[in-house]
Amino acid sequence: MRGLRVLLAAAAALLLAACGTLPRHAVPGEHAMQGTIPDFPDVRAWAGAPSAVLERDLAESFAQESPADFPPGPDGVVRYSHLALSGGGANGAFGAGFLTGWSRSGRRPVFKIVTGVSTGALMAPFAFVGPDYDDALRDFYTTTSTGDIFVLGSMFGLIRQVLAGDALADTRPLQAMIVRHVDDELLRRVAQAHAQGRRLYIGTTNLDAPRFVVWNMGALAASGRPGALALFRKVMLASASIPVAFPPVFFDVELVPGGPRFDEMHVDGGVGARVFLNGGVFSGSVVLGRGGHGGQGREDIFVIHNGQLVPQPDPVRRSLPQIAGRVISATGSTAAVGDLFRIFAYAQRQQAGFRWITIPEDVPMAADEVFDPAQMQALYDLGSGFGLGLADSDGVWFTGPPGDRGAR
Repeated sequence: MRGLRVLLAAAAALLLAACGTLPRHAVPGEHAMQGTIPDFPDVRAWAGAPSAVLERDLAESFAQESPADFPPGPDGVVRYSHLALSGGGANGAFGAGFLTGWSRSGRRPVFKIVTGVSTGALMAPFAFVGPDYDDALRDFYTTTSTGDIFVLGSMFGLIRQVLAGDALADTRPLQAMIVRHVDDELLRRVAQAHAQGRRLYIGTTNLDAPRFVVWNMGALAASGRPGALALFRKVMLASASIPVAFPPVFFDVELVPGGPRFDEMHVDGGVGARVFLNGGVFSGSVVLGRGGHGGQGREDIFVIHNGQLVPQPDPVRRSLPQIAGRVISATGSTAAVGDLFRIFAYAQRQQAGFRWITIPEDVPMAADEVFDPAQMQALYDLGSGFGLGLADSDGVWFTGPPGDRGAR
C-alpha cells in the first residue's frame, strides 16, 4: 500500500502538471557558504576544505586527554582508535549489536574520534559516550517500528505533499524519539568526553550549497550556551532526514553577527557521504605531530557499515516505486564502496590501521515493513555475535578495501 500511495501521488502530480513551493528565506547563493549558526559560530565546517577552527580544536584535544584513556606504548607511540558509523536506516541494528558485543568481548577501545551519518548519526553519541549506553542502543534498534519513525498520511495528503510540500512523510515520531533519548544527561556525558580530549562529529548535507557539513558535536555539547541541547537534537534529526521521504531540517544562520537571519536546508548526511572519518576538515598530520602530549600518535580506524555492499540478487517488479527503490539502494552501496576506499587511502597515507565490517552478503534482508522489529532484532543479534567474537580474535574485520578485503 505504501508503494501504491506513492505511485498514485506521483501520477496525479504529473497529470495535474502543477506544483507549489513553501515559503523560506534562503541564504543568497553567492553567500551560501558564509552563514554561521547564531551563538554557535564555531561548531561546524564545510567538508573538503581544511577548517582552522576544527583543526585547532583537535590539536587542543591532545592536551586535554588522559594517559589512562590513551596510554603510550612501549615505543612511546599513542594508538588512537577512531570509529566511523555509516548510514543504513533500520540496518543500524547491526551496528548497535556489534558495539554491544564488542563491549562484552572486553576489547572495545576508548575512541578518540567517533563519526556518524544518517542512522550512524543516531547511534554515534551513544557509541561516543561508551558502553554505559549500550542498553539504550539496544532499545532504540530492537523495539522500534515504522510508526515510531514516520507517519504517512492519506492518499489525498500524499498528493497534496507532492504538489506543494517538501516530503512524503511526517517525522514527528522520530523527533519525539530523539527528544526522549537525547536528554540533558547524555549532553553532559558528551561534553565531559569532549573535555577529556575526545571528539564527536556528525555529518549533514546542506542542499543549498550543496555541500557535506561536519558538525563538532562535542564542542556544541560543551558550549554551555542556551539552546545547545535543541541544536544537538536538530543536527541528529537532519543527518537522518532522507530527502523526499522525510522533511528537510532548517537551520537559522546569519552572515554577520547580529545581522538578518536566513535559513539553510539540510538533509540526510548520507547524501554527501555514506561514511566518513574527517571529511577533509583537518589534516592527519595533526594526530601524527601532536599525539601523545607532543610525542607521536598513530591511528587505528574502525568502520561499521550498516548494510550490505553486495546484496543477494532479487528480481525487481516492473513498477515505478520498485525501480526507484532499487536504484537508490544500488547507488548507496556504490557510494559506500567509494567512501571505504577514501578512508583506506587516508589510512595508507597515515600508516594507520584500517578495519571494517559489513553485513554478510548471504544474510536475508527482506522485512515486512521499513522498520521491522523482528528483522532489526535479528540484525542486532548478528552484530552482537560478531562483536563478541572479538574476545577471541580480530578475524571478524576486513583489513583491505572492498574487493581486496584480506582474511578474516
